[in-house]
Amino acid sequence: MSMFDRAHAWQLLNEWTTSPSLLKHALAVETCTVAYGEQEAVRLGLSGDEAEAFVEPYHTAALLHDFDYERHPSLDEHVWVGVKVLTEQGWPDAVRHAVLAHASYTSTPFESHLDKALFASDELSGFLTACALVKPSKSIHDVEVAGVRKKMKDKAFARGVLREDITRGADLLGIPVEEHIGNCLRAMQREAVMLGLEGTSA
Repeated sequence: MSMFDRAHAWQLLNEWTTSPSLLKHALAVETCTVAYGEQEAVRLGLSGDEAEAFVEPYHTAALLHDFDYERHPSLDEHVWVGVKVLTEQGWPDAVRHAVLAHASYTSTPFESHLDKALFASDELSGFLTACALVKPSKSIHDVEVAGVRKKMKDKAFARGVLREDITRGADLLGIPVEEHIGNCLRAMQREAVMLGLEGTSA
Protein backbone atom coordinates (compact mmCIF):
# COMPACT_ATOMS: atom_id res chain seq x y z
CA MET A 1 0.00 0.00 0.00
CA SER A 2 1.33 3.43 -0.98
CA MET A 3 1.89 6.18 1.59
CA PHE A 4 0.12 8.45 -0.88
CA ASP A 5 -3.13 6.59 -1.46
CA ARG A 6 -6.72 7.52 -0.73
CA ALA A 7 -6.64 6.13 2.81
CA HIS A 8 -3.72 8.37 3.75
CA ALA A 9 -5.32 11.38 2.05
CA TRP A 10 -8.52 10.82 4.04
CA GLN A 11 -6.50 10.48 7.25
CA LEU A 12 -4.62 13.75 6.58
CA LEU A 13 -7.85 15.56 5.72
CA ASN A 14 -9.41 14.45 9.00
CA GLU A 15 -6.34 15.51 11.00
CA TRP A 16 -6.80 19.06 9.70
CA THR A 17 -10.58 19.29 9.31
CA THR A 18 -13.37 18.88 11.86
CA SER A 19 -16.23 20.60 9.99
CA PRO A 20 -18.75 18.02 8.72
CA SER A 21 -19.68 20.31 5.80
CA LEU A 22 -16.03 20.64 4.70
CA LEU A 23 -15.58 16.87 4.89
CA LYS A 24 -18.76 16.35 2.86
CA HIS A 25 -17.51 18.91 0.33
CA ALA A 26 -14.23 17.01 -0.03
CA LEU A 27 -16.14 13.77 -0.64
CA ALA A 28 -18.43 15.43 -3.21
CA VAL A 29 -15.48 16.92 -5.08
CA GLU A 30 -13.76 13.53 -4.94
CA THR A 31 -16.85 11.82 -6.35
CA CYS A 32 -17.00 14.09 -9.40
CA THR A 33 -13.23 14.28 -9.95
CA VAL A 34 -12.85 10.50 -9.80
CA ALA A 35 -15.71 10.02 -12.26
CA TYR A 36 -13.70 12.10 -14.75
CA GLY A 37 -10.55 10.14 -13.92
CA GLU A 38 -12.35 6.87 -14.63
CA GLN A 39 -13.65 8.28 -17.93
CA GLU A 40 -10.13 9.30 -18.91
CA ALA A 41 -8.72 5.88 -17.97
CA VAL A 42 -11.26 4.26 -20.31
CA ARG A 43 -10.37 6.75 -23.06
CA LEU A 44 -6.70 5.83 -22.65
CA GLY A 45 -7.53 2.12 -22.84
CA LEU A 46 -6.44 1.38 -19.27
CA SER A 47 -7.98 -1.38 -17.17
CA GLY A 48 -7.39 -3.32 -13.97
CA ASP A 49 -4.38 -2.25 -11.88
CA GLU A 50 -3.28 0.30 -14.50
CA ALA A 51 -6.63 2.04 -14.38
CA GLU A 52 -6.64 2.01 -10.56
CA ALA A 53 -3.14 3.51 -10.42
CA PHE A 54 -4.15 6.17 -12.93
CA VAL A 55 -7.25 7.18 -10.95
CA GLU A 56 -5.61 7.18 -7.48
CA PRO A 57 -4.32 10.80 -7.74
CA TYR A 58 -7.85 11.90 -8.65
CA HIS A 59 -8.97 10.55 -5.26
CA THR A 60 -6.10 12.09 -3.29
CA ALA A 61 -5.96 15.53 -4.95
CA ALA A 62 -9.72 15.94 -4.53
CA LEU A 63 -9.69 14.95 -0.87
CA LEU A 64 -6.73 17.23 -0.15
CA HIS A 65 -7.63 20.27 -2.27
CA ASP A 66 -9.03 22.16 0.76
CA PHE A 67 -7.47 20.21 3.63
CA ASP A 68 -5.79 23.34 5.06
CA TYR A 69 -8.88 25.55 4.65
CA GLU A 70 -10.34 25.21 8.14
CA ARG A 71 -7.10 26.34 9.80
CA HIS A 72 -5.97 28.74 7.05
CA PRO A 73 -8.99 30.17 5.19
CA SER A 74 -7.36 33.39 3.96
CA LEU A 75 -6.12 33.77 0.37
CA ASP A 76 -2.67 34.50 1.79
CA GLU A 77 -2.52 31.04 3.35
CA HIS A 78 -5.08 28.64 1.83
CA VAL A 79 -3.48 26.12 -0.51
CA TRP A 80 -0.02 27.63 0.09
CA VAL A 81 0.15 26.15 3.60
CA GLY A 82 -1.40 22.90 2.41
CA VAL A 83 0.95 22.49 -0.53
CA LYS A 84 3.95 23.20 1.73
CA VAL A 85 2.81 20.34 4.00
CA LEU A 86 2.22 18.05 1.01
CA THR A 87 5.70 18.88 -0.31
CA GLU A 88 7.30 18.16 3.07
CA GLN A 89 5.48 14.83 3.26
CA GLY A 90 6.55 13.89 -0.28
CA TRP A 91 3.15 13.78 -2.00
CA PRO A 92 3.43 13.41 -5.81
CA ASP A 93 3.97 16.50 -7.99
CA ALA A 94 0.74 15.79 -9.90
CA VAL A 95 -1.33 15.99 -6.71
CA ARG A 96 0.35 19.17 -5.46
CA HIS A 97 0.04 20.85 -8.84
CA ALA A 98 -3.69 20.04 -9.06
CA VAL A 99 -4.25 21.44 -5.56
CA LEU A 100 -2.50 24.68 -6.57
CA ALA A 101 -4.29 24.92 -9.91
CA HIS A 102 -7.77 24.54 -8.40
CA ALA A 103 -7.29 27.94 -6.71
CA SER A 104 -7.46 30.50 -9.54
CA TYR A 105 -5.64 33.16 -7.51
CA THR A 106 -2.43 31.11 -7.56
CA SER A 107 -2.27 31.60 -11.36
CA THR A 108 -1.09 28.00 -11.69
CA PRO A 109 -1.65 26.79 -15.28
CA PHE A 110 -3.90 23.82 -15.96
CA GLU A 111 -1.59 21.18 -17.40
CA SER A 112 -2.96 17.71 -16.71
CA HIS A 113 -6.41 16.21 -17.09
CA LEU A 114 -6.39 15.89 -13.29
CA ASP A 115 -5.86 19.66 -12.93
CA LYS A 116 -8.87 20.34 -15.16
CA ALA A 117 -11.11 17.68 -13.58
CA LEU A 118 -10.47 18.93 -10.04
CA PHE A 119 -11.13 22.57 -10.94
CA ALA A 120 -14.25 21.63 -12.89
CA SER A 121 -15.63 19.52 -10.04
CA ASP A 122 -15.02 21.92 -7.15
CA GLU A 123 -17.72 24.58 -7.56
CA LEU A 124 -20.17 22.34 -9.40
CA SER A 125 -20.27 19.67 -6.68
CA GLY A 126 -21.06 22.37 -4.13
CA PHE A 127 -23.78 23.79 -6.33
CA LEU A 128 -25.35 20.35 -6.89
CA THR A 129 -25.33 19.79 -3.12
CA ALA A 130 -27.15 23.10 -2.64
CA CYS A 131 -29.67 22.13 -5.34
CA ALA A 132 -30.36 18.86 -3.53
CA LEU A 133 -30.74 20.42 -0.09
CA VAL A 134 -33.48 22.85 -1.21
CA LYS A 135 -35.60 19.95 -2.50
CA PRO A 136 -38.38 18.90 -0.09
CA SER A 137 -36.81 15.43 -0.09
CA LYS A 138 -33.25 16.81 0.31
CA SER A 139 -32.28 14.12 -2.21
CA ILE A 140 -29.72 14.41 -5.02
CA HIS A 141 -31.91 11.90 -6.90
CA ASP A 142 -34.54 14.64 -7.35
CA VAL A 143 -32.08 17.07 -8.98
CA GLU A 144 -32.22 17.39 -12.78
CA VAL A 145 -29.86 19.06 -15.24
CA ALA A 146 -32.50 21.54 -16.48
CA GLY A 147 -33.27 22.59 -12.92
CA VAL A 148 -29.58 23.11 -12.19
CA ARG A 149 -29.21 25.32 -15.27
CA LYS A 150 -32.20 27.37 -14.12
CA LYS A 151 -30.75 27.75 -10.62
CA MET A 152 -27.42 28.88 -12.11
CA LYS A 153 -29.24 31.93 -13.54
CA ASP A 154 -30.72 32.78 -10.13
CA LYS A 155 -28.03 34.99 -8.60
CA ALA A 156 -29.67 34.88 -5.17
CA PHE A 157 -29.36 31.08 -4.98
CA ALA A 158 -26.11 29.68 -3.50
CA ARG A 159 -24.53 33.06 -4.20
CA GLY A 160 -21.13 31.90 -2.92
CA VAL A 161 -20.77 29.51 -5.84
CA LEU A 162 -18.87 30.96 -8.81
CA ARG A 163 -20.97 30.22 -11.89
CA GLU A 164 -18.10 31.23 -14.16
CA ASP A 165 -15.93 28.48 -12.65
CA ILE A 166 -18.58 25.88 -13.51
CA THR A 167 -18.66 27.14 -17.10
CA ARG A 168 -14.88 27.41 -17.31
CA GLY A 169 -14.52 23.89 -15.94
CA ALA A 170 -16.72 22.52 -18.72
CA ASP A 171 -14.66 24.47 -21.26
CA LEU A 172 -11.41 23.04 -19.85
CA LEU A 173 -12.81 19.52 -20.22
CA GLY A 174 -14.02 20.31 -23.74
CA ILE A 175 -17.67 19.51 -23.09
CA PRO A 176 -20.95 21.50 -22.92
CA VAL A 177 -22.02 22.74 -19.49
CA GLU A 178 -25.12 20.50 -19.59
CA GLU A 179 -22.95 17.43 -20.14
CA HIS A 180 -20.65 18.48 -17.30
CA ILE A 181 -23.60 18.92 -14.94
CA GLY A 182 -25.01 15.54 -16.00
CA ASN A 183 -21.68 13.78 -15.45
CA CYS A 184 -21.25 15.14 -11.93
CA LEU A 185 -24.91 14.69 -11.06
CA ARG A 186 -24.86 10.99 -11.99
CA ALA A 187 -21.62 10.47 -10.06
CA MET A 188 -23.07 12.11 -6.95
CA GLN A 189 -26.32 10.16 -7.28
CA ARG A 190 -24.31 6.92 -7.27
CA GLU A 191 -22.67 8.01 -4.00
CA ALA A 192 -25.74 9.67 -2.47
CA VAL A 193 -25.57 7.72 0.80
CA MET A 194 -21.90 8.53 1.42
CA LEU A 195 -22.55 12.20 0.61
CA GLY A 196 -25.57 12.41 2.92
CA LEU A 197 -27.78 13.29 -0.02
CA GLU A 198 -29.97 10.21 -0.18
CA GLY A 199 -32.76 12.33 1.28
CA THR A 200 -35.97 11.28 2.97
CA SER A 201 -38.02 8.41 1.68
CA ALA A 202 -41.30 9.29 -0.01
